[in-house]
Amino acid sequence: MGRFIPHPDDVPVELTLRKHQCISRQELHTISLGGVACNYHRAWRKGTALEVRMPTLSENVCYLGYVAWCLRRKHGYLVGIAFIDEQTLFKARMGEQVCQIERYCRQQKPQAEQQGVEALALKWLDQHATEYSHETVRQAFAQPALD
Repeated sequence: MGRFIPHPDDVPVELTLRKHQCISRQELHTISLGGVACNYHRAWRKGTALEVRMPTLSENVCYLGYVAWCLRRKHGYLVGIAFIDEQTLFKARMGEQVCQIERYCRQQKPQAEQQGVEALALKWLDQHATEYSHETVRQAFAQPALD
């Protein structure tokens, strides 16, 4: 199974149940490419089909995935959402990259005012872009075949 990128806690995420679309645990393990992990206020059963939305990106942005795992935490749950096709995984990773840049710019607020948001975004990209690259997604896609 592929890698799960942590979604920043201070960037909202919405998980919505997709009715009548689940996947078996075995199938999920076999074809999952990895995905995103986010803190959420409720638990989800493994294999449950979800729509993942990040409202700060756009109201229309939606990624379809499946619950790969769900861990109880002190204040809620950590949910791993897996994607089973390369295109969805790549789009979700790009969305996560935008969320990470947004968070980074907020953390660097004094520098953002001096340097500008674009300069900070480029700095973040220099440091982290390879983690979200198409090649990284392709490697995750090839990984299940090697297991």
